[in-house]
Amino acid sequence: MNEDFLFYLWKFQLLSCNLFTVDGLQVVVISAGTRNADSGPDYFNAKVKIGDTLWAGNIEIHTISSDWYRHHHDEDDAYDNIILHVVHENDKPVKRKNGEDIPTVEIKDCYKPALFDRYRDFVTTMNPIPCHRHLHEVNHFTLMSWFDTLIVERLEDKTRVILQNLSRISEDFNEVFYQKICRNFGFKTNADAMEQLARSLPLGIVSKHRDNLFQIEALLYGQAGLLFTKFKDSYANQLLAEYQFLAAKYMLTPMDRKIWRFMRMRPANFPTIRIAQFAGLLNKSPGLIHSMLEADKLNHLLSLFNVSANEYWNNHYHFGQKARPERTKKLGIASIRLIVINTIVPFLFIYNRYKKDSDPDKKALDWLEQLPAESNAICRLFSLSGIEANNSLQSQALIQLKSKYCDQKRCLECRIGHELLKSGIH
Repeated sequence: MNEDFLFYLWKFQLLSCNLFTVDGLQVVVISAGTRNADSGPDYFNAKVKIGDTLWAGNIEIHTISSDWYRHHHDEDDAYDNIILHVVHENDKPVKRKNGEDIPTVEIKDCYKPALFDRYRDFVTTMNPIPCHRHLHEVNHFTLMSWFDTLIVERLEDKTRVILQNLSRISEDFNEVFYQKICRNFGFKTNADAMEQLARSLPLGIVSKHRDNLFQIEALLYGQAGLLFTKFKDSYANQLLAEYQFLAAKYMLTPMDRKIWRFMRMRPANFPTIRIAQFAGLLNKSPGLIHSMLEADKLNHLLSLFNVSANEYWNNHYHFGQKARPERTKKLGIASIRLIVINTIVPFLFIYNRYKKDSDPDKKALDWLEQLPAESNAICRLFSLSGIEANNSLQSQALIQLKSKYCDQKRCLECRIGHELLKSGIH
């Protein structure tokens, strides 16, 4: 037995018998109260009738009553005025500081064993989706409404990181947006390195050269530390010469090239290629935040990412090393969608709130609904259990569900878990 399960019983009043204190007084719960997430009693603003007296106040819940002393509540004034002590098992009388008994209710025989059995099955299973055998039982409306909650949770988690970055650099939306877009061009393997590159090369400097693709490339490759090798390649040497001039002008210090990872990657994902594509984006869309976040239609936004690496990279993956076959290194649609999902939509979510739009979340959620579901391990896992994501809003909701609920065995806080637990006792 654990307190989380007891909190769940109390919150939803899933108690199947009349309640009495250990002294024999009947207890009628008028309001279970509000769960306290901070220090102090577990529930506040509860309302219960004990015998003939109506009480309003705080409630404490324990697996065994002696936990009161083990947790040192007897020494804390915040607990001295609780109106009811709810315990799974009453193994020791509990008193206030003045020696008065605290009304205590024992509930070990007041719930159906099947409820706890199913909960225990969920939290002890080794399957990555605790309720996988029962997911097909979930009502479609429950699932859809839970998806709506999960996607907002996920976007709020992502915007929390954006807000931290905004506070770090004096709420400069453009700079943070530029850094996060750059990070996304590194995808998983080189994401940190790409963000470090953007931080080392402020947008203000890049913007001064936004009409000159060659200079943007020189700044990016030079700052990335990828030009400081003896090349017989005239293009690389021209970039280096341009970078050295600009680095002296702006007092730039390049990164260590060792930070970049090339091993066990598809050549199309090499940082040399992604940096060239990012340079193309900066050259094509100089006003990044305005052109992207103010886009009226999703298709217009997607078209802004229709960029290719400089034609030099048609037959190169590294400076000075020709490669076959020759092909245009265009940013693929799957990559574009990931950038929209992971960066554009979270920024839009917070940007429209800053602008105080009448319906600030609508465009972000609409765009997610219009994008197809991602193909990833989490979506495939849920698919095996009968839950299919029909768009990226739902696939992002499933990622939130898996990472924040399934992985942490928070079944009691999950709307799916709640429905399955209740259905298991009928």
